[in-house]
Amino acid sequence: MPNPSPLVLLVLLGCAPAPGAAPAPGAPPSSTGAAARIALTQPLPPMNGAHLAVTVIEVRYAPGQSSAPHRHPCAVTGYVLEGAYRTSSGTEQERVYRAGESFYEAPNSVHRVSANASADAPAAFVAHFVCDHEAPLTVPEAGEHAR
Repeated sequence: MPNPSPLVLLVLLGCAPAPGAAPAPGAPPSSTGAAARIALTQPLPPMNGAHLAVTVIEVRYAPGQSSAPHRHPCAVTGYVLEGAYRTSSGTEQERVYRAGESFYEAPNSVHRVSANASADAPAAFVAHFVCDHEAPLTVPEAGEHAR
């Protein structure tokens, strides 16, 4: 499966919660002083469960960089690591997400806008693709070419 630029596969071994974050409801107490917070809760579409897999991708955009319109065959949740990420998919209005914010994209919704919101600073986010079938992670919209 080709890996379209600027996507880079990232394996997460763990993540640190935001400093001073409120504990997540029901989170177990930590002897290390670590805290956890819920960044996003989103129901997923029905899946058959026979071939469930998650793929985690780190996406980095240079200042002013964007991607051509595309879609993702699987449900996607994202967490912005740095900068400001401008996006619009499906019927959602265009929105800018900043570091520490999370987003959701429904399977097969057209991703009309996917861009760094800044012309001066880089942007990065982690995208989690939850799939129950074999498929490319990104499919160019008709007439477009994957970047």
